[in-house]
Amino acid sequence: MEIAETVHSHTENLPRKEDFGFTSQIRRSALSISANISEAFGRNHTMDKINFYYMARGSLTETQSHLEYGKRVGYMSKEFVEETEKSLIELYNDINKVIQVLKESRK
Repeated sequence: MEIAETVHSHTENLPRKEDFGFTSQIRRSALSISANISEAFGRNHTMDKINFYYMARGSLTETQSHLEYGKRVGYMSKEFVEETEKSLIELYNDINKVIQVLKESRK
C-alpha cells in the first residue's frame, strides 16, 4: 500500500484537467497492486491465489507505464520515478517468487 500512498501524494498537484484522466488512472493502478495482493492472500484455492498475484503484477506494470508517461510529459520528476521504479521492481520480483512457490506447492 506504500506505493499507492506515495503515488497519491505525488499526484496531488497535477493539473486539474487530469483529475479524471491520468491522475485517476495512476492512482487506481497503484492501489490495485495492494488490493489484488490482499485478495490473493484471502483466497483458499492455490489457483485463485496465483491469479490474483498475476493481476497484482499487471497493475504494477500498468503503474510503471503511467510513471514513465508522467516523467515524459513533465508531471513527475526523474528522481521520483526512478525511486518508485526501484520499489516496483523489488515488489515485482517478490510477487514472482510467491507465484513460483505457489506453483511448486501444487506439484
